[in-house]
Amino acid sequence: MIDDPFASLRAAAAPPRRSIVELIADGVLDAELAGLAWLLVEARLPLIVGGLQQGAGKTTVLEALLDFLPSTARRIDLGGAAETFTWLPEAEALGWQPTPDRGPTGPAPAIPVAPATGYLVAAELSEHLPIYTWGRAARTLIRAASLGYGVGATLHADRLEEVHDLLRDGPVGLNDDELSYLGLVLIVRADRGPRGHVRRRVVAAHYARPVSRDEHGHTQRLPPAVLASRSAPDAALDHFEWGVMPELAIRLGRKAGDLEADQAERAAVLSRLAENDVLDADSVRQAIRVARVHAGSEGKLH
Repeated sequence: MIDDPFASLRAAAAPPRRSIVELIADGVLDAELAGLAWLLVEARLPLIVGGLQQGAGKTTVLEALLDFLPSTARRIDLGGAAETFTWLPEAEALGWQPTPDRGPTGPAPAIPVAPATGYLVAAELSEHLPIYTWGRAARTLIRAASLGYGVGATLHADRLEEVHDLLRDGPVGLNDDELSYLGLVLIVRADRGPRGHVRRRVVAAHYARPVSRDEHGHTQRLPPAVLASRSAPDAALDHFEWGVMPELAIRLGRKAGDLEADQAERAAVLSRLAENDVLDADSVRQAIRVARVHAGSEGKLH
């Protein structure tokens, strides 16, 4: 959305900005999962953060992880109920039909939004506020991932199954093949810690495997893979990404061994920042940029 009539409402609803390193230091997630998310978000894979409770930290986690977007990415924040998708060249091909009160879908802006660079962000997938995205607009957003656009969004869901149910049923109406475009799906929860303070935690991370075809042209539909999970709020995350690392490597155009090494090195970068109390968002973003500058030809950090 180029002109945002809800800019002031959006700013008022946004939580305080926190860095991914601050979230690691607070135990929201660990450096290993953050290192993997760095790789996936940098490759512009879709990112969905679900959480049922108000204040669970959905938007905070989403925005912190979007700091991993490469400098070449062009972030476009959707305009909620006022969104017209006039800037999205493929909108009508994705099923978007403009309504009379919104006006017809017009030409793309002078600087086009392209699948190779565009990252489309919805503040939330719901109908709770006019700044949020729902119905046909949410369906168009997720379908855009099938063309190569990056997608980032939050929604009220406590499990991956609830994410699917919300997007499959009702006015969004995605089918199972379209739900395979979701990419990295994180689930966050909040509870009261031993001293009564709110404790926010990523309790599960999933990878939605996109529909593909084998060498014989047969459609392949694989269930989502669990990347990490937490058995209790005070428990450490258990990691299972090793099971799909070869698939992720193929999707990112890498070798599995190189991808695993790169994840470990990026996790180490984030751990060092946390150990040295480099927590503010601006300093962390700068550290991420410096790490990219020093990345080798195969993506390894030196």
